[in-house]
Amino acid sequence: MPGSYGLFTGIIKASQMAFSSLDSELLGPLFATDAMRAVFSDQAWLAAMLEVEGALARAQARLGIVPAGLADALARVEPASLDLRALGDATAISGVPTIPFVQSVQKQIPRDLESSFHKGATTQDIMDTALVLHMRKGLALITADLAAIIAAFSTLAQMHRTTPCVGRTYGQHAAPVTFGYKVAVWGSGLVDVADQLPSLRSRVLTTSLGGPVGTLASLGANGPTVAAAFAEELSLTAAPIAWHTRRSRMVEAGVWLAMLIGTLAKVATDVISMASTELGEVAEPEMPGRGGSSSMPHKRNPVGATVILAAQAAAKGHVITLLDAMPAAHERPAGAWHGEWHALPQIFGLTSGALQEGRRLAEGLVVNVERMQVNLDATGGLIFADAAAARLAQHLGREAAHAQIEEAARRSRAKGLSLLQTLVEDPTVDNNIATAFDIAPAVNAAAGWVDLAVADMRRALAQLSAP
Repeated sequence: MPGSYGLFTGIIKASQMAFSSLDSELLGPLFATDAMRAVFSDQAWLAAMLEVEGALARAQARLGIVPAGLADALARVEPASLDLRALGDATAISGVPTIPFVQSVQKQIPRDLESSFHKGATTQDIMDTALVLHMRKGLALITADLAAIIAAFSTLAQMHRTTPCVGRTYGQHAAPVTFGYKVAVWGSGLVDVADQLPSLRSRVLTTSLGGPVGTLASLGANGPTVAAAFAEELSLTAAPIAWHTRRSRMVEAGVWLAMLIGTLAKVATDVISMASTELGEVAEPEMPGRGGSSSMPHKRNPVGATVILAAQAAAKGHVITLLDAMPAAHERPAGAWHGEWHALPQIFGLTSGALQEGRRLAEGLVVNVERMQVNLDATGGLIFADAAAARLAQHLGREAAHAQIEEAARRSRAKGLSLLQTLVEDPTVDNNIATAFDIAPAVNAAAGWVDLAVADMRRALAQLSAP
């Protein structure tokens, strides 16, 4: 079963059961990418823990604490050589996968090296650092998709910078904008999240090495030096003190991922509305068999947007789990840390699925310019009420002008006339009122903001591509 989340699911995997939609062969491909599921697979967990133990051995060998041959011996241990079912069974007894993992690896290294293996480390060091390695790979996948979406929105915004479109507030016509402006808002939302990524990586991509209570006392004065060398071996940063019970970095990662999904959910919400039969302004890219109905052959449902909204709904609960792990008792909590094993892989998986669908939308959204114009005309010019009120305010004052346009709008609806016709019939209205119904000022204003937002998207893309 590809994409099983974590070594502790070994028993589940062996029996072909899925307690998560992301683990499921049936539902998993809908909600998470294969690449992200592979990052947190059981084999990936084993490989990461072996990498962590190898880095620890190399770091300690540099300081003469363990024999140099230990790292070489560990490098010869293949993840596939470890019995996943047996490790899962043993994990159910020990409560953590590191204990049976260490015991299993020990059997494959020379007996004279056994006492040096896993020296000074504790279960949480191996698990947390392995999880950080997974997160580094996961963030790399996320960064690539995030950059692609921002780039696509930048292009789409420029393409439609002057395409007139209804601006809506509370679901109703408000004032004209451009479709490029709406897309620029989508892209800028993603930039807001992307700008937080460098600082997030600097805090999250940190090794955990503290030993039983965080002091590395068994290594004596060498503790801090080993911790620094260990981090260097893994190209991660070293913490100034153990973070066994300082879980804010895990919460920060979860919140950032949830914000990213939420930003995509704003796009999905707009797309679902604009793709409705009544609006028909956009459509998701057409794919054979996608968006159909088992009973209604004509349907073209917005599947991508639906998946994004489902991810947003599910992600919040995982963030709460991470927050609940923060009040960790003393030097090692019971249960709270274990809860992270469920939450972090799940939210990474949900993010990957949401990004996959977001990328499809950004790169393939079908735009119906003609329908946008039809919708602009649907209210008989009421969408220019704000501009008309501003024009009258020059002579009547703001409040009087607003009241007069409000009354004219009421008469327009009652008589089935356009707002301009109603105003022209009013002898108190300036004859030049027709100029307020020119869409050019609204289009030009929106286009100017598009240009600024696109420039900012390009800046963000350069930052995302930086080493």
